[in-house]
Amino acid sequence: MPAVLPDPHPDPATTPLDPTRLSPEVTARVSGPAPGVHPQRRPVAEDETVRANRADWDAYADEYQETHGPFLGDAGFLWSPEGVREDDHRFLGAVRGRTVLEIGCGAAQCSRWLTDRGAYAVGLDVSWRQLQHSRRIDAEHGTAVPVVCGSGAGLPFADRTFDTVFSAFGALQFVADAAALTRDVARVLRPGGRFAFSITHPTRWMFHDDPGEDGLVVVQSYFDRTPYVEVDDADGSTRYVEHHRTLGDWVEVLSDAGFALRRLVEPTWPEDHDRTWGGWSRTRGLLTPGTAILVADLVD
Repeated sequence: MPAVLPDPHPDPATTPLDPTRLSPEVTARVSGPAPGVHPQRRPVAEDETVRANRADWDAYADEYQETHGPFLGDAGFLWSPEGVREDDHRFLGAVRGRTVLEIGCGAAQCSRWLTDRGAYAVGLDVSWRQLQHSRRIDAEHGTAVPVVCGSGAGLPFADRTFDTVFSAFGALQFVADAAALTRDVARVLRPGGRFAFSITHPTRWMFHDDPGEDGLVVVQSYFDRTPYVEVDDADGSTRYVEHHRTLGDWVEVLSDAGFALRRLVEPTWPEDHDRTWGGWSRTRGLLTPGTAILVADLVD
């Protein structure tokens, strides 16, 4: 079985949440670059991507859990900011008795939901701090989830370990090589296994990540796959990286890895939903999709 996260950092109880700590990198993607950070568009290798995004998520984890934790639920399975939940849609199918891997688990809320329903769920995340929040919630909720610190770019598991692999807005935009990731998912899945994931809808790449009307103006090509990068003005270090693929790209890499696409869901914005989450908002959501959910089964 996969190893449980070791504890090289202080226990979460001794490093409490700091809700006043904001992430300038994340703020920049909504309102423009933060002071001391400037954006670039250039190719970025996998190791640089992982290094930058690990630091970014470690810095952002406290704010993320403080802001979104109540909406996510300690043991809730949310697929998207539109409020799409596994309880209602069952994209994973039957889960009782299944061995499940969550890529980009954060504080493992989805895996905890699965565990409460009889699955053996394991969480993987690049951020130590997010996984410390998972341990905190384990203690508060009473359901413990094994977690591993690692990247979706190179899954640290044996072949044919899992029945199901999923990522609920977790890691797929933060991996440079989508084809390699998809092949690796196929490797760790048992025959007939399911791979389901939600991502920022690829058409959102054309717009500023702004929840207001400025986020409805096309500013770049949907077909430009050059990564978005944020760079520290002081030392030139890479602070954040996001990679873009079109819907067609995702269909191609899934097919090439032996998957058959079963569902492609573009959630509509609920009439009674007023929550703003980063660039997701009612203003935008009523006009253009913010999320894509893909469900595929391994057939080769």
